[in-house]
Amino acid sequence: MIKRNIYDSIQSEMNTRNIVLLLWARQVWKTTILKNLQKDASASSATYFLNLENPSIVAQLNEHPENLFMVTGSQSHTKQIIFIDEIQYLENPTNFLKYIYDEYAPNVKLVVSGSSSFYIDKKFKDSLIGRKKVFSIYTLDFFEFLRFKWESSLVDTLYQQKKIPVLYEQKVWQYFREYVTYGGYPEIVLLDSAEAKIDRLQDYSFDYIKKDIYEANIQHEDKFLALLKILASQTGELVNTNELANTLSLTAPTVEKYLYVMQKSFHISLMKPFHSNIRKELIKMPKVYFLDLGMRNVLLNNFESITDRFDKWPYLENIVFRELLFSTARIDEIQFWRTQNMHEVDFVLESQKKAYEVKFSASQIKKNKYTLFQTTYPSISFWFLTYEQVIDTLIL
Repeated sequence: MIKRNIYDSIQSEMNTRNIVLLLWARQVWKTTILKNLQKDASASSATYFLNLENPSIVAQLNEHPENLFMVTGSQSHTKQIIFIDEIQYLENPTNFLKYIYDEYAPNVKLVVSGSSSFYIDKKFKDSLIGRKKVFSIYTLDFFEFLRFKWESSLVDTLYQQKKIPVLYEQKVWQYFREYVTYGGYPEIVLLDSAEAKIDRLQDYSFDYIKKDIYEANIQHEDKFLALLKILASQTGELVNTNELANTLSLTAPTVEKYLYVMQKSFHISLMKPFHSNIRKELIKMPKVYFLDLGMRNVLLNNFESITDRFDKWPYLENIVFRELLFSTARIDEIQFWRTQNMHEVDFVLESQKKAYEVKFSASQIKKNKYTLFQTTYPSISFWFLTYEQVIDTLIL
């Protein structure tokens, strides 16, 4: 088994009372992860696995939470771990989970997952506060990518040395270029040829985006997809809902709904602005980045190497966003800074007292443009980050 990095963190919650709630991007091998969690847990506990894509199981659980024990064939008073996949299909998952937790914890441990987190948001209420631990699971990060390439020994070397040994420099950068071109969907990582990867990404962009559209009850499928392509072409730019609505002949609330679904489907992230003086730094609009670079590239139909691309700068920003997400921060901790006078810093991580300005090469750096930020926030360390520095700075 090739373990995801988050696997150990999930396992650490298996001996607590908390309900473990796993939210997934599509096609990140969730069933494999759940089955391996169940296999590991079965060494010390009775375990059961339910897939709520089975309507008869859903009907019984909707009727009453107590039916859980009839469905599993277990005794409510015995120690057990129950894995429930696609929890969002229940009419009221919050009440179901709250009832089982309040009545039967710690004997009954629940590990539940959902791949349509816009349903999760709409159906889950605040009554689970203090009862759950949530994990969001994205496509592979670069070290996971290397493991899927059967390069675990290389990963160990990089971890230990915290730099790329000269002997492996060419190999690491070759892998990195492949990773940022075709993304981190496990199935695509395992494919050998560029043609096969692109074909499969095209299938993903059609099949799974269409499934998101259907499950979210989107009325204008073509405009949803058009908006996603516009966002791919405007990576790293401010998202102006009214302008997008005018472009697509939609209402602003409809565009906001589409953006919400895209975020909850793990396609995009809308990065919020950072400020301490709202009068001088009043930028309310977020910036958009994609959560998988292969998906962005298939929407643009552009799989050129980053060094040859016309959009290399925003593309690099998206790469940096992904690596910040995996290596140093939670998604809501990554922000940008911009003033009314157009002073700007690409990424601010206030909790870690770090800020990064992304330039493709060192020749583009103009230090005096960032004096205002550094004098305004002297406690936040400021760094320029070029393409050549991404691996050493963010990954290692």
